Amino acid sequence: MKYLGSQLRKPASFQPGRSGKVSGLMIAGGSIFFLVIMLAVLIYARPKDSSQKTTSTDGASSGHQTDASAKGESEASGDENALEMYCAAGIKPPVAEMAAQFAKEEFGMPVHLQYGGSGTLLTNLQVAKKGDLYLAADSSYIEIARDKGLVQEAIQVAQMHPVIMVQKGNPKGIKSIDDLLKDDVTVALANPDAASIGKLTKKVLTKHGKWELLSKSARVFKPTVSEIATDVLLGAVDAAVVWDATVNQHSDKADMIDVPEFQEAIKNVTVGVLTSSQKPQEALMFARYLQAPEKGQKAFAKLGYQTVEGDKWEPHPTILLFSGGVNRLAIQDTLKEFERREGVTINTVFNGCGILVGQINSGQRPDAYFACDTSYMVQVQPKFRTPLTVAETDMVIIVEKGNPKNIKTVYDLANPDLRIGLSHHEQSALGALTKKLLSSLELNGKNLYDQVQPNVKTNTPTADLLVNQLRTGSLDAAIVYRANLPYVKDKVDIVEIKSGDPLAQQPIAILKTTAYPNLMQRLVDKLTSTPSRSLFESIGFRWRITPESL
Repeated sequence: MKYLGSQLRKPASFQPGRSGKVSGLMIAGGSIFFLVIMLAVLIYARPKDSSQKTTSTDGASSGHQTDASAKGESEASGDENALEMYCAAGIKPPVAEMAAQFAKEEFGMPVHLQYGGSGTLLTNLQVAKKGDLYLAADSSYIEIARDKGLVQEAIQVAQMHPVIMVQKGNPKGIKSIDDLLKDDVTVALANPDAASIGKLTKKVLTKHGKWELLSKSARVFKPTVSEIATDVLLGAVDAAVVWDATVNQHSDKADMIDVPEFQEAIKNVTVGVLTSSQKPQEALMFARYLQAPEKGQKAFAKLGYQTVEGDKWEPHPTILLFSGGVNRLAIQDTLKEFERREGVTINTVFNGCGILVGQINSGQRPDAYFACDTSYMVQVQPKFRTPLTVAETDMVIIVEKGNPKNIKTVYDLANPDLRIGLSHHEQSALGALTKKLLSSLELNGKNLYDQVQPNVKTNTPTADLLVNQLRTGSLDAAIVYRANLPYVKDKVDIVEIKSGDPLAQQPIAILKTTAYPNLMQRLVDKLTSTPSRSLFESIGFRWRITPESL
């Protein structure tokens, strides 16, 4: 370009044997050529910087990796079907390994990872409002995200606690937090506003009155635990407060100093499924993959993390739920939604709780049991975890529309020439509660249950059979749960039972030996959620869940 410009600026001189016409053409051609070159320079677009790492989960990569922690180091490709995951930098090694492995499985798919401090990533996903998963080094960030409506399910995948990281052999003889304050000791800390380890370090040491001095003496603050660990490894500083797993991954080059201040500061590495996810089933599958003992937990253990109790790995688990018939209308839609979102199959057995208890005691093992009443949970309690009472409902009398037999109280069930329907007291919780209720009441010096028996024409294992028989005219009255009646209120009349204790409470419990304890807990969480409450209450249950009970 310089050469061309100098030639164009040189005055033209007369040359014998050449005509002025030819010289004019040469000048015009040169001018056009010059303009073309200049136009190309002006419109030339500089190639996109290739310094950001673009490694996909199959291990292929291009470009050069640089420090991308300020904005979040990413590993991505153009695959629109891939999962997008925000991952805390300190958890990169096992997650990257498992993402690559997951992509190769026949059920799997690529997972694109964006790394950074847990706090930085939380800010990023709030702004982006897209993505599928958010893995934080500290579950407190997941709770913040949940409170903001950014996360639905949360799955714990590992545990860590803070330690002091020093160079191999501990040349400065560091044994305590106080040693970090010595004049000849240089320290790197993680930014409390960006990284989970920084936030926790500040919280714990503030409690012990040591944060202010340490923060002032720190040589550098960086946004991720990986960066301050690198500073120690390179000898840029003498020590840093990092996760125990971070030191375990560099045990040939660094030593770990456990100090009393951090011994109780154990944090749960947790992955949350984002509400923005367009692939929640696949996102949940990868989260379960990270937690499974046969899959992700092997990688976490190998890389020095404390492992957790994960569910048996199965891409699409099948679980068994036993439930009293009274709960059917309140839970059937929630169960279907859970199946779709989690990619699981729920085999649900609805029956009288007497029958269900008999099946459990004879050896059947449902992964969870949703009882009709606490009295039918007590009978199998040793096999299940602590039950949670979800709801309660009243027992009522139903009669034909218009109440032609003029039944006004529970005592009228003993009137002659009535056809009464009751649930079976051995097969059904409703039957047992009905017998208990009527036996506690007296009429003319005798218990009411015995006086009603001559009028009893049927004993059924479930209340819905009684409702159907009354509607077809086979019965004059029946005792059922109020929750059995949401769709027939305009077809029958209800007589309240105002004597005794006509109340049933519905608890749910998870089998102690289930292969899927975490999956079952998420199912319980779903059944005790606000949308589930609306369903229960619309059917006639009263909600019993309180914040203290969860």
